[in-house]
Amino acid sequence: MDQQILNADVQAFITKNIGQSISKLALQKNPFPEVDWIAILNQIEAKTKSKDKLPTWFSTENIIYPAKISIEQTSSEKAAQYKASIVSGESLIDLTGGFGIDDYFFSQKIKNVAHCEINTDLSTIVAHNFKQLNINNCTCYAGDSLETLKKLNTKWDWIYIDPSRRNDAKGKVFLLKDCLPNVPENLDFYFTYSDAILIKTAPLLDISAGLSELKHVKAIHIIAVENEVKELLWELHSSFSGKTIIKTINFVKDKLESFDFVLNENNVFLPFSVPQKYLFEPNSAIMKSGGFDEVGASYKANKLHKHSHLYTSQDLISFPGRIFEIQESIPYNKKEMKSFLENKQANITTRNFPDSVESIRKKWKIKDGGNTYCFFTTDLNNDKLVIICTKI
Repeated sequence: MDQQILNADVQAFITKNIGQSISKLALQKNPFPEVDWIAILNQIEAKTKSKDKLPTWFSTENIIYPAKISIEQTSSEKAAQYKASIVSGESLIDLTGGFGIDDYFFSQKIKNVAHCEINTDLSTIVAHNFKQLNINNCTCYAGDSLETLKKLNTKWDWIYIDPSRRNDAKGKVFLLKDCLPNVPENLDFYFTYSDAILIKTAPLLDISAGLSELKHVKAIHIIAVENEVKELLWELHSSFSGKTIIKTINFVKDKLESFDFVLNENNVFLPFSVPQKYLFEPNSAIMKSGGFDEVGASYKANKLHKHSHLYTSQDLISFPGRIFEIQESIPYNKKEMKSFLENKQANITTRNFPDSVESIRKKWKIKDGGNTYCFFTTDLNNDKLVIICTKI
């Protein structure tokens, strides 16, 4: 860690250039010859990326930022706050500490937090930043977390792991056994040090694949921010042997959409119907969960088709996702398209439909945008149709 980055003039320069083009700044002469110019540019770029994602760090003076990839890979503050709501007790050890966002919020809830990070420079940066953030109950350990776990030889209330999804030999990977550390291989070892483990994985990890690699999974939390799935959280308890609960969370502006269900319940019945007065599209966390019948049954909304994952009702429901009022429902044919949509402007979504959005726009000369929303889909009779709506 280069302490000269903390020079008051350097920090003022970094703050002044937030949001500026790094490529253009790189062509300028370094106003601080005693400080590495690339390091200064990295601070500007990383701090810029933190403005919305990490407002606590962004607004705190004398924070040192790591390489921008660490900022891109770290949890947002919203996701980290949710994570902290899961854990409890007196102690937690984070085996893959990274930039320390999760541990900052764990420390608000847990009395004793350990931050383990194999990258010595990053560990030093995090320790420095925790002082700036007035965090006094989180200890940073540099080196291999497995060795740290053995050396500390402590029974923790929680172990938290965010395995790296890059493997030196295999590149970017999507199975837990190919990540670093290898959680499935080390799981029994981890359980000797804690009865509760929380694992963060990328949203691309298939839920059934994750369940096949893990055991004692009490709950899977699917976290989305502004309708984009950001991470999956796997909550493991050594004594758990029941059915897994799926918890879907979507942070949308000032509200939170949540929907929970029991995985693989056999008594879910969902009726189908033609489009009624309102149309409902589940948020991305629910789409990732696969709980298509469960969400419809829970909110008493009928489904248009087994594979369409769109729902309808005569009543306006507080549904976890986008809600529309249906204006027209037309068969997908030349006559109807020419009458209602050709050469018009509309937002287009396809669900269980053979043509892509791009091909539909090109074929019917439909411009993007406006206040009209069109869903190209398939109904319960396997007929292609277009539902024309306005958003509520």
